Amino acid sequence: MRTLFRKLAPKSLLGQMLLAVAAALMVAQTISAVLQYRASEQRREGIALNALAFQLVTEPRFDFRQPDRRGAAAMGRWQRLRVQKTEESPLLPGEVRDSQREAALKAILADQGVQPVDLIVLTRDTVNDPFVMAQLREQERTEWAQGRLLVAAMRRDSGPEWTVARWAVGGPDPGQLGALIAQTLLLYVILVGGLAILLRRITRPLAALADRVERFAETRQIAGQLEPSGPEDTRRLITAHNAMEARIVALIDEKDVMLGAIGHDLKTPLAALRVRIESVEDEGERARMAHTIEDITRSLDDILSLARVGRPSDPLERTDLAALVASVVEEFEDMGDAVELGETDRLPMKLRATWLRRALRNLIGNALRYGATPHISLKREGGEAVIRIADNGPGIPEGEIATMMEPFKRGEGSRNRETGGAGLGLTLARAIAEQHGGHLSLTNRHDKAGKIIGLTAEIRLPLGT
Repeated sequence: MRTLFRKLAPKSLLGQMLLAVAAALMVAQTISAVLQYRASEQRREGIALNALAFQLVTEPRFDFRQPDRRGAAAMGRWQRLRVQKTEESPLLPGEVRDSQREAALKAILADQGVQPVDLIVLTRDTVNDPFVMAQLREQERTEWAQGRLLVAAMRRDSGPEWTVARWAVGGPDPGQLGALIAQTLLLYVILVGGLAILLRRITRPLAALADRVERFAETRQIAGQLEPSGPEDTRRLITAHNAMEARIVALIDEKDVMLGAIGHDLKTPLAALRVRIESVEDEGERARMAHTIEDITRSLDDILSLARVGRPSDPLERTDLAALVASVVEEFEDMGDAVELGETDRLPMKLRATWLRRALRNLIGNALRYGATPHISLKREGGEAVIRIADNGPGIPEGEIATMMEPFKRGEGSRNRETGGAGLGLTLARAIAEQHGGHLSLTNRHDKAGKIIGLTAEIRLPLGT
């Protein structure tokens, strides 16, 4: 039940507020209806008991008004009846006395100075009342014998004579229900309608702010900031957010300038060192030095790429993802690496091809480094494109999978490029996947005995990108 309510309930602030107000108003009107109904019933009960008391005390002729078929409150048909005097018991076989009404009627009679020896109050159908039916038959009005009667019988002394009075029991007034419905509709129009207008004024700038936050998270561009609007609190929120965006962009610009300077200042002396080592006579030493310089250069490239991935300069372009995956696999095959390309679904989508190639190269390179003959596939699953790179290596201990995608975290302790590098490949691949609105996950594969037989790296990208 709770799950169904969550599915059907509105998700927006405006919808939830209106639903809450509508529900509160419905509860309030329900309570009001119950209280009005109880008050109406008490009023009708008081009228009936006082009328019976008046008849029992004064014994007048009275108008017996019988409800017609349209409702208990339509009292147009009536018959002149007399208060009955009889020595027979007014209690017919099978009838039950109403002790609560007897006590109430006795209190009313006591206020008039009447202390009956015996008092009976009961309710019966009109057709079961011999006295009323006899008079209706005399008038040939038996079709009026509908509804119920409230019957009160009193003995003033110990004699056998009973004074019997009757009162037609009607139902609740249908006009009262109609008035309550009209009142409820009017309240809904005024309160819910007015609140909807007010909340719309509040939520419209909040919705625009939410859209702006999403765009800024994707582009990191300050262009298109919102003008403050709405209530004072909302205007202050938009102003503060604009200031925060400006500060974030300034920090990112400072970071880019700093990283550019670092890259330039480091790559220039590295290039000079590469030239100088050519003068080293020992070939083995020269090769080791060159390898060290290449290692530093690649690490520097990884660090700079990781810093730039959150603010890409190249736009999204429509690309056939299957062709991109196949081209990356061909690169490894051309270098003599054993890589298998499995089933691929043709999935044209908008992406940054250069960045995604970088992520795939990192993942396939890791699979080749720790396993043999990685298997790459591309499939469409629901609304996502799923790229899987499966190897047959040693996998990763279950407790370390999450930390392996953190910067400079790796399974092998050294920084040797041949055994694992600087530990930025997985971090960069995850950042690129998230840049495209997707995510990267690592999962161990097990055999039937539960032994790890390899690792599967999986990139999931939404097809809407």
